[in-house]
Amino acid sequence: MSDSARSRRPPPTATQRALGLLVRREHSRKELGRKLAARGVEPDEAEAAIDKLSEAGWQDDARFAGLLVRSRAASGHGPVHVRAELRTHGLDSDAVAAAMDGFDGDWNAIARDFVRRRYGADATRTLAGQRKAADALLRRGFAMEQVRAALGGIDFDD
Repeated sequence: MSDSARSRRPPPTATQRALGLLVRREHSRKELGRKLAARGVEPDEAEAAIDKLSEAGWQDDARFAGLLVRSRAASGHGPVHVRAELRTHGLDSDAVAAAMDGFDGDWNAIARDFVRRRYGADATRTLAGQRKAADALLRRGFAMEQVRAALGGIDFDD
């Protein structure tokens, strides 16, 4: 068999392309549709492929959302950031709420751990250090109550 005959494979189907994306990592329905469209798959074909993979259990928005919440929490992001990111993946408010409610971690402990890893134990002993840590926590999507809990109940409204 010649090299040219071997290299002529039929182009992958929409389902094969979608499955190829899903075996690498979880994707939301919307994200998978967007990636298939970028690869030249027609919208109707993409929708049918996603439906087929969803019915077979390969694509699941609830599973995707749960994994994303755990992943972002493990990397030191707060609930505000995680909720916003879930929405960017096209998940509806019920799916976002279910994923957030299903998370069994402690946001206060995650915030404390982030401060300890980023700034060390001594960095938050000064007011300037505390403010710097508080700003970082707020930027990472933690609520003020979690910032206060992470920094020992400090009131920043002085």
